[in-house]
Amino acid sequence: MVEPLVPFGPPVRLAALLARPELGLRLVAGDPGAELHWVHTSEMADPYPYLLGGELLLTAGVQLADAGADPARFVARAAEAGAAALGFGVTPVYDTVPGALAEACARYGLPLVEVEPGTTFAAVARAVWRLMADARLHELRRVTDAQRALATAAARPGPVPAVLKVLAGRLGGRAALYAPDGTEYAAAGRGLTPEEAAALDRLVAVVARAQRRPSSAADTVPGGTSGTGGPGASGQVRLAAYSLGTGREGLTLGLALARHEEADQRIAETAMVLLSLLTAPHQGADEAARSAALVRLLLGARPEEVAPLLGEAPWTVVHARGGDPLAPPPALGTPLVDASDGTVRALLPAGRDAAPQPGWTLGVSAPAGPDALAAADAQAARALRRAEAAHTGLARHRPGGLDALVDPAEADAHARALLGPLLDSPALVETLRVWLSLHGGWDRTAAALGVHRNTVRQRVARCAALLDADLEDAQTRMELWFALSRVGDDA
Repeated sequence: MVEPLVPFGPPVRLAALLARPELGLRLVAGDPGAELHWVHTSEMADPYPYLLGGELLLTAGVQLADAGADPARFVARAAEAGAAALGFGVTPVYDTVPGALAEACARYGLPLVEVEPGTTFAAVARAVWRLMADARLHELRRVTDAQRALATAAARPGPVPAVLKVLAGRLGGRAALYAPDGTEYAAAGRGLTPEEAAALDRLVAVVARAQRRPSSAADTVPGGTSGTGGPGASGQVRLAAYSLGTGREGLTLGLALARHEEADQRIAETAMVLLSLLTAPHQGADEAARSAALVRLLLGARPEEVAPLLGEAPWTVVHARGGDPLAPPPALGTPLVDASDGTVRALLPAGRDAAPQPGWTLGVSAPAGPDALAAADAQAARALRRAEAAHTGLARHRPGGLDALVDPAEADAHARALLGPLLDSPALVETLRVWLSLHGGWDRTAAALGVHRNTVRQRVARCAALLDADLEDAQTRMELWFALSRVGDDA
């Protein structure tokens, strides 16, 4: 059997699908705990070439009605391809599930589900996608709640034990810190069996001896009866070890988990960052200062209080966006970079200036002190939008001009009132912005947006109608351009 490819969302249990009363599904054979990663429909005699693994394979048995058809071979090939379960639709070919098919599914361990005549395969697939969407939402909520709890624990007295306790509880297992010599000096969660403890010790030793830091190692061992009878009392236990920090004398985080889902990995990564900051006395001076600034911010310090730890003021904020989402952040000459949401945001200390970067579009703020960093961030965002609209590699915030003559709050309110009819349609806002930046050039706007020139004409005409404005008038264009510079990407 092949391992299924990684799905776009968390898998769902077959039992959850069987529990949907509107589908009327019935389990004929197999384990209802099977995990479904996606749905595929096929009437091929040999489905193997068309399966990726992890599917709920739906069929009406057309291929089994042929003379000489072998249900056992069909099931064997589906199981060999890694199908998670087989859904058999009764009617129009069969009135009941063939006995030979049920026997073959039981023999090969492939769960078999009867799909009643009133239920379409499309309805089954839609139910699976909805369950996956619900599972993804639950996963995101679990990660968010855990990250909030970990951050709160890091702000308490004795933050390291508090973080380990939260981590062990959220992962349903054990979390421990190990010294460079392999001894455990801080831990939380359930006790380990001798087999689990020995296996985790081996992983910790592997990580501690690694030439490159950070490093990690993982293993899976059979679960036994733990000292506390907690999670891991049966089934498989996932063990993992992660180095903290970059020094050879750093600590190692050891984990024993009852499960290993994507959410668990995200929670563990958050804890690793916090523990690295809380247990890193041997960092370089600059790195230690940045870590101290971050910890103080987590503990509620005001930005102006931690600003001296980040470098000499004033700072410049840079926003950058590239064409390749997998490309590393541009080299801006600063370690203060955030690249987590598709837009790279960087903080440049005094004396450093942003230069054009091949493959990137940059927006640069005016220099700002610690009390004006929020305004500088907004300046960089507006400059980036202007650079993208004008198709230039770098745009800087321009002090003075109309922005300097109008109160920012009043300017924002005016912009949203003027553009109000368009704000529910990002496509119209962006088309108008690009069209104005290119001086009303239809072909150039179409090329910039990647649409047909007629689409541009239709959108601009729609903007004119909604705004009740003459877009050929220079005064109107100037006022709209000013308003567009005030609205953000969420417009």
